[in-house]
Amino acid sequence: MRIARTPAEVREALASEERPLGLVPTMGALHAGHLALVTRAREECRTVAASIFVNPLQFGPAEDFARYPRAFESDVAALRDAGVALVYAPDVATMYPAGFATAVDPGPVGALYEGALRPGHFRGVATVCVKLFATVAPDRAYFGAKDAQQVAVLRRVVADLDLGLELVVVPTVREADGLALSSRNVYLDPPQRADAPALHRALAAIVDAVRGGETDRERAVACGRAALADADEAYLDVVDPLTFTPLDPLAASGLAIGSVRFGTTRLIDNEPIGEAL
Repeated sequence: MRIARTPAEVREALASEERPLGLVPTMGALHAGHLALVTRAREECRTVAASIFVNPLQFGPAEDFARYPRAFESDVAALRDAGVALVYAPDVATMYPAGFATAVDPGPVGALYEGALRPGHFRGVATVCVKLFATVAPDRAYFGAKDAQQVAVLRRVVADLDLGLELVVVPTVREADGLALSSRNVYLDPPQRADAPALHRALAAIVDAVRGGETDRERAVACGRAALADADEAYLDVVDPLTFTPLDPLAASGLAIGSVRFGTTRLIDNEPIGEAL
C-alpha cells in the first residue's frame, strides 16, 4: 500500500492500477463503519483508494476541529489490512494553498437541518469531495448511510457538475444496543454512552408509527420524542431523502432523521421508512 501526500503522487500511483477504482473518503479515526465501506469497495472494485483528511472547511469556529480524534498510524494499518492500495493523506496547505478561493455551494439541500445548525458545513463537504474526486478520479465513491444529508448533498453535486462517478451508500454499522458507530462516540462519558441509544429508539418509533399507518408528521414525530425522554433534541423529523424537505403527509419513501446532544457531544442518525438510501 502506498501513501500519497500530493495530487501528483496520487495520479502517478494510480495510473497503472486496474479499474474500476473505488474511493473511500474519510477524516480518519477509523472504526468498523469505515471498514465496512472499504469491504464493499473491495467487493465491487479492482482497486480501492482511501483518503484521510480532517477538513477544516466543514468545521465552524466553535466546533471541534482541533480536538477531532486523529489516529493516523493505526488508521493506515487498518486500511493496509483491509486491502486498500493507496491512502491519500494531504495536509491542509496542500488541499488549500495560499490564495485558495473556490468553493462548491450545494444549494438548498445543504441549508436545512445539519446545514442550519452548522452554516457552511456542507459547502466545506462539497468542496473537499470535489477536490478528492478530481484528484483520485474514482469510478465509485463510498459513503455511510448514517450521514444521509451528506449523501443527499453529494448526489446533488455529482449530478449538477456531471462528475461521472457513482455514489455507493453502505448501511449504517451499529453497536448491539443500536447506537450508530461514529468517531465522535469517543467523546461520550459512560452515562452519556448509556443514554445515547435513545436516538435510534426515537427514530425506530417514528418508523413504526408511519409503517403502522400514521400519515400526520407531527404525530409521528411525537412518537419519537416520547422515546427520547429528557434527551436534548437538536432536531427530529421525517424528510424526503433526496431533498431533505419535510414530508407532510408522510410517505413510505421517507427518512426519519434526528440529532440529539449528550453532554457537549451531538450525534446524528437516521432510519429509512421504506427502501434504504
